[in-house]
Amino acid sequence: MNADLLRRLIRAIADGRINELERLGLSIINEENRLGHSKLSQELKEILDKSFSRKLTKGREYFHKQEFKELPSSKRGGDLLATFIERDALEHTMILPPETEKRFSRIEAEFSARERLSNHGLVYRRSILLHGPPGCGKSLGAKRLAWNTGLPLMKVRFDALISSFFGESATNLRTVFESAKERPCVLLFDECDFLARSRINSKDIGEVSRIVNTLLQLMEEFDAPGLLVATTNIESALDQAIFRRFDDVFEVPMPGHEERIKLLKITLSNIRFDSEINWHEISKKLDKSSAAMVVKVAQNAAKAIVLTGRNLVDEEALLGSISEL
Repeated sequence: MNADLLRRLIRAIADGRINELERLGLSIINEENRLGHSKLSQELKEILDKSFSRKLTKGREYFHKQEFKELPSSKRGGDLLATFIERDALEHTMILPPETEKRFSRIEAEFSARERLSNHGLVYRRSILLHGPPGCGKSLGAKRLAWNTGLPLMKVRFDALISSFFGESATNLRTVFESAKERPCVLLFDECDFLARSRINSKDIGEVSRIVNTLLQLMEEFDAPGLLVATTNIESALDQAIFRRFDDVFEVPMPGHEERIKLLKITLSNIRFDSEINWHEISKKLDKSSAAMVVKVAQNAAKAIVLTGRNLVDEEALLGSISEL
């Protein structure tokens, strides 16, 4: 085993990164096979196939619970400032335009190669701002990043973070960032315009300025070992200085014609549907609909079919579901 692979293996064991351990196991098997140790590589593969999938879930649960047995809390009342989203609750299948898919994949690839990048004096994209219309998958994008990187997802609770006491909101914000530095995770600021709204248009200049200035400073210094993901429906409401603090900013757009067809089909994948459905016409009727709305149409059509005792979703059921929008 080469030295680089050995270092990565030990780091993954020390950090409890189950996804990385699985990838390293496959790398070791491939390396042994390349060296001509076919018998050994086959034995290793059988061990991995038989036992790893069974232990994977338990391992993830163990490490996630260890990492998040103490969530950040406010000093005054002890209220939790964030919630931990279990891995089983991380929806991660997304149907995206090619360019948007490329942006997500690049973030995941850079995180996976962060050590190699560091060896060349480069830093992976740590902070990402996702913007776009409601219901198009910004929050889902954060869950996808957590799933594909193997990082736990910690979602900031704005209701607990914002305090009526002078200066306490900024203190709570620092506590959240310190927690993310101690425990590698995807730190999610969902609908961050609530926190990072423009100082120019706000009526409460003093308090808003303090919070935004603290956020700007913390993001400027952000070097936690995980990712920071923020989402917003109204990027125009954000303080302009915030944008410069993110390593990557991109839109999660409304689904196009082909994406709508794929969303309909994947939502109906657990039930039979009529091969005669004119998907192109159905998609046209859903023009300018969000991804969430397209999924809802398919789900409602499927439920209507099940409730009537049939087992085949047809075009009539989909059109009926669309008419109810």
